[in-house]
Amino acid sequence: MKRHITLILASIFILTMSAGILSAQDDSSSKTENKQIKSEDKLVVIWSSADKDVAIRMVFMYVYNAKKYGWWDDITLLVWGPSAQLLTQDIDLQEYLKKIKEIGIELKACKACADITGASDNLISQGVDVKYMGVELTNYIKEGRHILTF
Repeated sequence: MKRHITLILASIFILTMSAGILSAQDDSSSKTENKQIKSEDKLVVIWSSADKDVAIRMVFMYVYNAKKYGWWDDITLLVWGPSAQLLTQDIDLQEYLKKIKEIGIELKACKACADITGASDNLISQGVDVKYMGVELTNYIKEGRHILTF
């Protein structure tokens, strides 16, 4: 009888521990799925240079690798000013931009800047979200996102 009670208690203990482990696993996976990305884990890169070497060797290389290797959880590449026109004229940059988009980097461009050079439609066709960015950039700064400019 004593042995029977011990077996029952041991079984209850094992079942309780197993349920606790399973519950903990469920909690951790739901926390991962519902994880809010903190502002300090977000990066906005403002690319305004009309220099192709700066684009390839600095801007594109950095954002691509930063996403690929998980250096930042959320990356936005903002095409601003002269870079908009350069992007519409350079096939190499357009091909690289496809890779950047495919890896999950958000692409945006300032509509006012793109409209000045007639680049808006071309940028939209490349999958860039073209819109007025003054307020949005201000909000990024106020949120505490990291801002990097080239």
